[in-house]
Amino acid sequence: MGWDNGWEGSGAAMVSRKQLADFGYKAFSGSMMLLTVYAGYLCSVRVQRMLQHRRERENAPGPES
Repeated sequence: MGWDNGWEGSGAAMVSRKQLADFGYKAFSGSMMLLTVYAGYLCSVRVQRMLQHRRERENAPGPES
């Protein structure tokens, strides 16, 4: 009985520590994933604007010159 209680106590401590580590890992990896998705969004928006400005620049000088 004493052995069981001691084992459960240390087991619970280990599980809570593991759960904390799992939660930290999930939170970290999740935030990294969100940052990656956000960076990809910003990059695509930048490329889209650059292409749009390039198209406008190519179209604008034609009638003027």
